[in-house]
Amino acid sequence: MKNYAPLLWALVFMSSHASEPLDASSPRIEGDRLSAIVKTMASDEFAGRAPGGPGEARTLAYLIDQFSELGLEPGAGNGSWTQAVPLLQTQVKEATFTVATGQKRLSLSQGDDVALSTSQPQATVQLENAPVVFVGFGASAPERDWDDYGDIDLAGKVALFLVNDPDFAASHGEPVGTRFGGKRMTYYGRWAYKYEEAERRGAIAAIVIHEDLAAGYGWSVASASPGENFSVVQPPGAQRSLQMQGWMSWGAASRVFAAAGLDLDVQRTLARAPGFSAFELPDTRFDASFGVDIQRVESHNVLALLPGTTRADETLMVSSHWDAYGVGEPDSDGRTVRPGANDDALGTAGVIELARVLKAGPRLQRSVVFAAWTAEESGLLGSAMYAADPVYPLATTVANFTLDILQTAGPARDVILVGEGQSDLEGYLARAAKRQGRYVTPENLPENGLFYRADHFSMARQGVPVLLIMGIAGAADLVEGGRTAGDAWIADYVGNCYHQTCDAWSPDWDLRGAVQDIELFHDIIRELGNSSAWPAWLPESEFKAIRDKSSAARVE
Repeated sequence: MKNYAPLLWALVFMSSHASEPLDASSPRIEGDRLSAIVKTMASDEFAGRAPGGPGEARTLAYLIDQFSELGLEPGAGNGSWTQAVPLLQTQVKEATFTVATGQKRLSLSQGDDVALSTSQPQATVQLENAPVVFVGFGASAPERDWDDYGDIDLAGKVALFLVNDPDFAASHGEPVGTRFGGKRMTYYGRWAYKYEEAERRGAIAAIVIHEDLAAGYGWSVASASPGENFSVVQPPGAQRSLQMQGWMSWGAASRVFAAAGLDLDVQRTLARAPGFSAFELPDTRFDASFGVDIQRVESHNVLALLPGTTRADETLMVSSHWDAYGVGEPDSDGRTVRPGANDDALGTAGVIELARVLKAGPRLQRSVVFAAWTAEESGLLGSAMYAADPVYPLATTVANFTLDILQTAGPARDVILVGEGQSDLEGYLARAAKRQGRYVTPENLPENGLFYRADHFSMARQGVPVLLIMGIAGAADLVEGGRTAGDAWIADYVGNCYHQTCDAWSPDWDLRGAVQDIELFHDIIRELGNSSAWPAWLPESEFKAIRDKSSAARVE
């Protein structure tokens, strides 16, 4: 059973520590300003805002102008507004993948059976006769008394993972466990964690077996750009063991297991038991050979600073991502620019509006950093770059607040909470929503792991408490039409325009709901900005131990 005592305590404590209400003359978030910013950033002149693309320079200049005109300071250090994010783009070509089991040889087709890529800056990659290890879900979680690896040595081997984590019921009728949060995906369920753990253990390849329900999307999504990879350029001399990573379809994996004399369905069930331990597939070897097209892309984060007064060395961070999908193939109307109006020009507009109202209001004791990240769509790379080389110490970063896709269908009675049960920031959100006459609704598909799929996660994995507002995380209870209307908005946006050319600015947007959500962040930031409190992770969070290591740096 989950322990929610710290969250309940926080709710009681904060009832006497609320921020002072805004008076009628205080600056407020304005929908018209949001719309105007999005209209500009989503215009054809910004060319879809691809990192390193023709629209980046215009995007950076526009964001810097916005922050500068508000009277903010350059926030990237040394008087600069930007933090460099050197990216490596690789594309696998002329690939052959083969699994040999005894006398059997299975050829795997890129795009149909596998979707494999590399982040290595080398012209060719070859794996020969590499042992294949089935690591189950690949979770090493001491706080959950769970270790899938046992004594296995992954050095020089191919690690084969199940997607999601041990609690997820991947087919109907299977019981759902509770050690990993039930149906809610934990960090251990994310493919990014699995790759990182394989790398830490010296594996030369990490492959996740795809399942539609457990992944939260179909094979067509996992294999949409087979062989393409973006990563942050590593410093000179850095060595990485992982030569290859990606996905294998369930059908292909079933054939591999069958050739080794094993049933993948049976092994998946066994892997969900605490006593599971990784093992080599009997007499099974993996061969891979492919060339690599390599391109280096120079991109940038944008950072602005609103200095605090008496606790200026403690920072709150508000962020979004400025990048979108650039220019692609023509749609049925001949449009090629994928403008990313909602994803995430609208979130970026929200960051700018928060900067405006916070700068115009009473100065806060703590500083506020406003960040617009690059390369979110390439794997959260801009925010990850900052988290690895922060301008402001993460130990004294109070919290991160991220806006990534806001609903445009009008005011709502509720706000959707992404990642329920992670930190006591949820108490701040509940109280702020109550002051608006709203309530909190947990995301409706926690097994899809949206908590791990936006830029706030780069801060979370370094221990910084986070809140994410994402309009597609659950159907909002709209004032006009209720949850049915909220679900219809999500179905239309995700089904038709998400990452497509029609994610465009519209004069018909009703941004009153977006304004509500941004004002929630405004309220919480004002409260924490004049406080000595440090929001904490809940005991069952996988990020609590990371934050605890830096506890000495924080003063109540």
